[in-house]
Amino acid sequence: MSETLGILATRYFIMAFFAIGGANAIVPEMHRLAVEQMQWMTNADFASYYAIAQATPGPNMLIVTLIGWHAAGLAGALTATAAVCAPGCLLTYVIFRMWDRFKDRPWRAAVQDGLAPVVIGMICASAYLLIRATDQGVVTLAITAVTALVAYFTKWNPLVCLAIAAALGVAGVV
Repeated sequence: MSETLGILATRYFIMAFFAIGGANAIVPEMHRLAVEQMQWMTNADFASYYAIAQATPGPNMLIVTLIGWHAAGLAGALTATAAVCAPGCLLTYVIFRMWDRFKDRPWRAAVQDGLAPVVIGMICASAYLLIRATDQGVVTLAITAVTALVAYFTKWNPLVCLAIAAALGVAGVV
């Protein structure tokens, strides 16, 4: 168990530095660690934990806590959560205290402009991974595609799309 806690602490601490824009940016790496490398859980378990984390109120990084819980119980949940939260808190404190000093520097705008596509790419990688893990057939892939298109091209609340997809699941279409 102490080996698992050590892995949770070190890996999630490192991942936290890449979680620019939130925990969704590091979902592929969390998946690689928990499912592929350490085999703490299956693809289905990971997808379920992701869904639970998104459905619960609070920050979207709750998946970290659930993975830690699955891997090592309460100690794992606390370790993984602390490992992901600590770097972000520390960096936010330090960077925001310094950021205003550099407001007139040209590199500041370049850094801000450069981070946007990186974050978008990381979140798209997360979406791709979750689609791969959950869409096991033509119908589920079609529901995902239609939901993404509707969410992107309309002003519908994404919860409407999720409710329709859930109703299709209850009806046995999926």
